[in-house]
Amino acid sequence: MTNHLAENLVIAISSSAMFNMDESHRVYSEQGLAAYSKYQIDHEEEPLAPGEAFPLVKKLLALNDRLNVSGRVEVILLSRNSADTGLRIFNSIEHYGLDITRAAFCSGERPYRYIQAFGCQLFLSTDAEDVRAALTAGVAAANILPKSDPASLEVSPSDGQLRFAFDGDAVLFSDEAEQIYKADGLAAFTEKERAAAKQPLSGGPFKSFLAALQLLQSEFTGDDSPIRTALVTARSAPAHERVIRTLRAWNIRIDESLFLGGMPKVDFLRAYGADIFFDDQRGHCDLAVEHIATGHVPHGVANKQT
Repeated sequence: MTNHLAENLVIAISSSAMFNMDESHRVYSEQGLAAYSKYQIDHEEEPLAPGEAFPLVKKLLALNDRLNVSGRVEVILLSRNSADTGLRIFNSIEHYGLDITRAAFCSGERPYRYIQAFGCQLFLSTDAEDVRAALTAGVAAANILPKSDPASLEVSPSDGQLRFAFDGDAVLFSDEAEQIYKADGLAAFTEKERAAAKQPLSGGPFKSFLAALQLLQSEFTGDDSPIRTALVTARSAPAHERVIRTLRAWNIRIDESLFLGGMPKVDFLRAYGADIFFDDQRGHCDLAVEHIATGHVPHGVANKQT
C-alpha cells in the first residue's frame, strides 16, 4: 500500500533536537526515571526552550504558507518519552504555534523504527546510535550537534529563505572516492577522479533528500523559491568535474557549488547564510556548530567503528 505521505516532504525530528531538554536529562541522569517522569508532569505547562533544530523546523513549516497548501511539508516528532511525560512536548509545540500533529512516543525504546512507516526522507536526532540505525535502513539522517553556548547560534537572513548546505563525498555521494584519499593520499585521489571524470559517482545517503528538495523547489517559479541548496566540498579542480557530471547525470540541480580545496568551511557557510549544514567529517562539524545548526552524518570510511 502506498504511504499517504509519500508525495510530501516529511522530516522526522527527535524531541531533544527540537527543544532544549538539558534540564530534563539532568534530572533523569541524576535521579532516575521516576523523578524524571514527575519532573515532566510537574512542568508540563512550562514550555521547553527551543533547541538546536528549532529555527529549521519553523522555516520548514513556513513553506506550507508560501505554497498555500497544508501538509506539503510535514514534521514528525519522535521521542523516547511516554505519551504521559511527552505531554509537555506537545504543549510546547502548541505554545510556539508549530503545525505538528503526528508523533511517536516510545517509552524508552528507540523511535527510529517508525521513520519509514511515516515515509520520512530525513531524520534529525541528538542520538548518534539512532542516526546510524536510520542510515543503515537507507534514510538520510544526521546527528544534530550541541553548541557549547546555545546563544551563539547565528540567525540566517530573515528573508524566509531556507538554506541547506551539504558536503559531497559520503553525504550526497558515496564514499568511494574518499576511500582512495584515505588509503592512498591526495595525489592518488586526484588522479583517480581525473580518470573517472565522466563516470558518475554512486549516490550517498542524502541523494534522495536532495532530490526531494529539488522537487519542492520546482513548485516555485524563477527566483521566488524559498529553498536554496549548496554543495560545500573540500574538492578542487580537477576533482570538480566528476561532481558536476554526477549531478547532471542524476538530473539534480544544486544552486551553489563551493570547491574549497581543503580550506576551512565555516567562513563560507556563514557567508552563504546556511540554516543547516551536513558533513561526514566530525572536524568540519565541530568548527561549524558554534555558528550554524550542524548535522554530523556518521557514514562512510571516516566514520567506521572499530
